[in-house]
Amino acid sequence: MPRKAATQSLADADAAQGGVAAVDRALSLMSVFTHDEQTLSLAELAERTRLYKSTVLRLLASLEHARWIQRLEDGRYALGPEVARLHGVYAASFSLERVVTPVLRKLVAATGESAAYHVRQGDARLCLYRVDSPHPVRDHIRAGDLLPLNRGSGGRVLTAYDEVLGRAPGPDRKLYDKIRADGYFAAVGDRLDEVAGISAPVFLLSGAIAAAVTLTAPAHRYDPRHLEAVRQAARALTGRVG
Repeated sequence: MPRKAATQSLADADAAQGGVAAVDRALSLMSVFTHDEQTLSLAELAERTRLYKSTVLRLLASLEHARWIQRLEDGRYALGPEVARLHGVYAASFSLERVVTPVLRKLVAATGESAAYHVRQGDARLCLYRVDSPHPVRDHIRAGDLLPLNRGSGGRVLTAYDEVLGRAPGPDRKLYDKIRADGYFAAVGDRLDEVAGISAPVFLLSGAIAAAVTLTAPAHRYDPRHLEAVRQAARALTGRVG
């Protein structure tokens, strides 16, 4: 009988319900490659996936055959050309709106307030997508509007995570340090006295800031319990945009 692993493998720890274990393990091999570690040895693959080397070798044989993985001249492994081919297919069919808008709609349904997706544009922030609250009383920002980068929760988050702006000396430096430490920013009246906002950062796969997800409401309807829904929306978009 096969030996039982002393520690649970990366794939088994997060197995797909009703899925195929061998597929989960093969995909876990591919998932451990990063921008910083583009090539890995057999020992490194086994260590990172917590699989036996013998299991890794069998999986690599199938992945190499399908060109998902390639073995280099020095014996190390890297992602194969099939990944590049599918990336081209994905890039050609990718629609940021189809990714972002459903997440914003879900956020509005969960909170009853307006949700937006902000990106930096020069010295301002652009409201790229917006889903309005069903309440008749709400702020009336529209997709395409430019807003301040140094006011409002979305602008504060975009600034805080900017490698230059968020770390520059100035009166708001402590605030931006705190935003990065907390992972969000919530305030009432930061841009307009009667408007409250909660924002969380959306990141690229590289770890750089891509956007801010923002929930806005009239100050009298501000509810700090909505923070977790905003953070969940930001996590749902991280790695899927850009």
